[in-house]
Amino acid sequence: MPHCEYPRPALTADVVAIVAGDEPCVLLIRRGHEPFEGLWALPGGFVDEGERPEDAARRELEEETGLAYAGVLELVGVYGEPGRDPRGWTVSAVYLAALAGEARVHGGDDAAEARWFAADELPPLAFDHHLIVADALDLLARR
Repeated sequence: MPHCEYPRPALTADVVAIVAGDEPCVLLIRRGHEPFEGLWALPGGFVDEGERPEDAARRELEEETGLAYAGVLELVGVYGEPGRDPRGWTVSAVYLAALAGEARVHGGDDAAEARWFAADELPPLAFDHHLIVADALDLLARR
């Protein structure tokens, strides 16, 4: 592969899985590793070489929560604020998965735990995930 003269960020894909309704619920995972070990976060992770971000989002969602989501993933946004990840420059493609009801979930892969939270009672979140969840809820409300 030829040398690239431009710096490259690490690419991640995250999923905001929401049960829509009068009182929406958001699926979160408790991080099992640093950075932010023990804090809650959105399911997601690094995109493998040659993998489409949307495919990585589905894979990470299933690996970390056991939820195999076959529905439409809607792009919430792309997040790349410098300093958002202490490991280095990371850019995340974030997708919304709107579910009709709560699915059974469990922590897996590098997630110590997975569970649903009322959107208005979220715990402190890792990274910039509180901003991302707010954007996803706004997107859902505009539908």
